[in-house]
Amino acid sequence: MLKTILSISGRPGLFRLVSRGKNMLIVESLADKKKVPAYAKDKVISLGDISIYTQEGETPLHNVLTAIKEKENEGKASIPTSAKPDELYAYFAEILPNFDRDRVHPGDIKKIILWYNLLLDAGMTDFTPEEVESTDETASEAATEKAEA
Repeated sequence: MLKTILSISGRPGLFRLVSRGKNMLIVESLADKKKVPAYAKDKVISLGDISIYTQEGETPLHNVLTAIKEKENEGKASIPTSAKPDELYAYFAEILPNFDRDRVHPGDIKKIILWYNLLLDAGMTDFTPEEVESTDETASEAATEKAEA
């Protein structure tokens, strides 16, 4: 699910990928459902491609969002994005105890909390990545379906 949710630099909120055109993407705002173009010059990143620095390496964003969901019992984040940096670090330490305090900044934590709340508002609560089936499995399943028909 997170692969089709995009963050566009310079635009507030999150967007869902609707369609691809030549040199642009058609995206829909999760907040107001308006469709707008995102051009090749815009810095667009998929939430599925984001990871958070930890002491051991990196943790995918979907793990962090799932940890927030479990901590908040599937409700909104209990800390406001306007909280002080020490409060943000303390909250994030409960979510991801081994996060790298030198490379994860308060602004990053604010953005993750904001994204989490936006995703909840949009009705998205399953943050696990989609499983990609191999072509061999897909081909054998199609052959089985034909044989059964």
